[in-house]
Amino acid sequence: MTALTSSATVVSSTNAIRARSNRRLRVREFHPSRRRDNTIHVRADRRGKARAENGGAGHSADVLHENVLRADAACGQALRQSRIITMACVITVMLLAVANLIDVYGDLSQWASAAVPAVIAGAAIAWAGTRPAWRLWWQLVLLAASQCVLGPIIAVNHTTVAHMLPTWRTLALGWEATFGSFKYLIAIEPPTGTADGSLMAVWTIGLWFTLLAGVFAFAETAWLNTLSALPIGMAVAVCAWLGTDSGWHRAGCGILMGIMLTVWLSWKWRLLEWRRWRTAVAMLAVAVTIAGSSPLMLAQHRRVLRDAYDPPLTPIAYASPLSGFRSYIKDHRDETLLTVEGLPKGTPIRLAVMDHFDGVVWNLTGSTEYDDSTRPHESTRSAGSSRYRRMGTRIRNEERGEPFTATFTIGSGFTDVWLPLAGAATAVDFLDDEDSRAFFYNVDTDSGILPHGTAEGMTYTETGVFPAVPSDAAINRATAAHITQPQALDVPEAVDELASAIAGGQTSGGEAARALAAVLRESGWFSHGLEGDYPSLAGHGNYRITSLLSGDAMVGDDEQYASAMALMARAVGLPSRVVMGFRSENGSANAKSATDVGILGGTRGEVQGEIQGGADSAGDHGSAVSFTGDDIAAWVEINLSGLGWVAFHPTPDEAKTPNDDLTLAPPDPQVLVRQPPVPLTDPLRDAPRIRPHSSITGTDAERNEGNPFWEGFIGIVVRIILVGSPLWMAIILICGILVLNAARRVLARCRGTPRQRILAGWGTLCDLAERDGIPLSGSRRQQAADIVDHMPLLRENLAQTVRALGYAADFAAFSGQSIHAKQARRYWRHVDRLHAAMLRALPRTRRWRARLALRGTRPKRSPSIRDSPRRRAKRPRRGPNPRHCACPPRDTGRAPASLGNAGALWSACQAFRFTARLPDRRRGRPDRRRR
Repeated sequence: MTALTSSATVVSSTNAIRARSNRRLRVREFHPSRRRDNTIHVRADRRGKARAENGGAGHSADVLHENVLRADAACGQALRQSRIITMACVITVMLLAVANLIDVYGDLSQWASAAVPAVIAGAAIAWAGTRPAWRLWWQLVLLAASQCVLGPIIAVNHTTVAHMLPTWRTLALGWEATFGSFKYLIAIEPPTGTADGSLMAVWTIGLWFTLLAGVFAFAETAWLNTLSALPIGMAVAVCAWLGTDSGWHRAGCGILMGIMLTVWLSWKWRLLEWRRWRTAVAMLAVAVTIAGSSPLMLAQHRRVLRDAYDPPLTPIAYASPLSGFRSYIKDHRDETLLTVEGLPKGTPIRLAVMDHFDGVVWNLTGSTEYDDSTRPHESTRSAGSSRYRRMGTRIRNEERGEPFTATFTIGSGFTDVWLPLAGAATAVDFLDDEDSRAFFYNVDTDSGILPHGTAEGMTYTETGVFPAVPSDAAINRATAAHITQPQALDVPEAVDELASAIAGGQTSGGEAARALAAVLRESGWFSHGLEGDYPSLAGHGNYRITSLLSGDAMVGDDEQYASAMALMARAVGLPSRVVMGFRSENGSANAKSATDVGILGGTRGEVQGEIQGGADSAGDHGSAVSFTGDDIAAWVEINLSGLGWVAFHPTPDEAKTPNDDLTLAPPDPQVLVRQPPVPLTDPLRDAPRIRPHSSITGTDAERNEGNPFWEGFIGIVVRIILVGSPLWMAIILICGILVLNAARRVLARCRGTPRQRILAGWGTLCDLAERDGIPLSGSRRQQAADIVDHMPLLRENLAQTVRALGYAADFAAFSGQSIHAKQARRYWRHVDRLHAAMLRALPRTRRWRARLALRGTRPKRSPSIRDSPRRRAKRPRRGPNPRHCACPPRDTGRAPASLGNAGALWSACQAFRFTARLPDRRRGRPDRRRR
């Protein structure tokens, strides 16, 4: 009879499974983590089938076995589909994460040649961990092979055999590039290309972070799947630090990553509701808008590790280039030093740019003195004359103008570390690879350095652009740019006097610069001071500039006039620097005919409607131009807002030579600018007027008398105290505790029934007493007595109030009478007064200790309410859990309907186990039922 009942149970359960099999398969397709249940079903079915054959229920067991196997096969297929989707999601998201390095390598195909295989390899190794036979040890073997063999084959492919088989050199260079490639990406200005195995950086990042993300993503637990976002976020951070400081597509990659991770994790957590897709799309649109607009509120300059890299090259250690100005004329006056093909005639050649005057010479700024914080606030670059960096395949230059390609050939007499260049370079190609690796370029000054020096016959090709030349009207309207430059030291007093006299009445920085150049060029005389020339001392320091501007004769050459104008420009608030290079006579004449100040090269930016043609008018492309020592020149560049660095030539014409019959004295500052008479309507003032630091628009030109070291040190200390000090953490912690205690009191006042609110009010007073260290025990009356005994001030004034509140709390807890909300509010008013009085009764130290103590911050349930006999009588009694029963009820062969399909299948399996064990139990064998 029992066997027949069990058979009926099996048939009914099987019919229920057939009726709902489609729904079950769909559920398991989206929730493959229930595979463990299938294992239980199969194991139970096998046991039931064997025992049912002995009991006479074989046909029903076959049907059940077939359904279970079908469900298991569908679950396995759904699990494979889930892993495929997970693998595709991890690969796509990780490729978006390492997309920050596309600009670093400069080419999408070069980046993809290493990034895509690395990410796929990492995901495949992580997927291998889902197979027990491949787990752990084989994963380690595959990881080592991918990092040490496959990666070097791709990164240093030129050392392989037939571009497929690695050699010993391939493995050695790959291992070295595993760590050296990261330094290479930091040290080289993008785009770096694929030289020196630089692709090993993106290979290592993609392989390891994809492996970590895949290990978490292929886990069977949803919270482990969520941890896969951590390696992805770390990959984004690493690639951002190694990336470039410009670009807009990173925002798009981040938005796509966020959307994909949100959808994928929602699917893993079973939170997707496809019917609410409109709400989801609206939320995503709002999130995308916020994410896309948030960078607009941040600084425009993106900080990367490359900004903090200090190259081993120290140009400041070299001698001042301007100090050797006279040696070019004296030793190589008629000797060809440089030949250039492909440049228009009259194009200036730049050698070195100097922006720091120490009282003796003009030199380059030390790397520690350069403040890069001004770069995000200006459309032009700041004056970083020592920021020479190694270049990659191209030079990222923001200049706009006419492109050119020129070939330079070094002559026999030119052996210097300063490499001659023209315009704004975008690429410099050498015939020798050693020269390419040793070349350093400064984008801020458009100048280059070859540390081992130039040699006779060295040839290189420069590709760049000629910056446009602004018109006179654009210069007159331009104001001084705001950049940070090193302070000029030991400046002669004659510089300030003459500069104020010349530029004091000008309304703009451009007019002031033109006035300074015009006065020096018209009032001065030209002489190199060589044999047969009018006496003119070399040098450009304090003594020489003083003799030039306030001596008996205003005589000199480019070295003195460029130094004098640069110092005068600094005196009136104009950022200035001195440039040394080559300029042919034809180029000089053509340039001076274009504008009265002789603007040449060095211009940055554009002015709409005011830009003239550049160097095209000077000559024809393709002709060879030779430069001798007599073509050496020096000029001044002034940084004007919207125009960038504009070149001015204050040196008089070489034909304007002095003689004893002419007046050679410099102009008198008192004669240049006559002060107007005092107006009658303006009364005389005894007190001196406060003059601005700068006579024209520009930066503060007044010299700071403070010690720059201590000022910088104090500034760093103040920033550390304000930003990185633990004081902020302490303040945040204190505020958090105060807010937590206040929020707890608010919740206790408003939450629950009036009875519970009264009891919570008394609990608040007890919490305050416990924070002060008062031991409380016993009933509420005893607690009130303890509070009064430990607080003498309360004993005198508010002892009765404390006892009354304790009695009221006991009444609310045990009286059984109804409590109104009005009574609870009145009770809390007394609690607030007593709470404040208890704090005032404490000394200041104990008062703050009580406020900041964490004891009593967790809510306590009241045993008088939750565990009262009345509440226990109303509490429903729970029955046994059907899933934990040894066997299903004998009257019905089905589990409760709340368990659904899984419960029906479980009941059927348990029925077979029950019937199969009856003979065993009669023989006294132990029961092996699954508990």
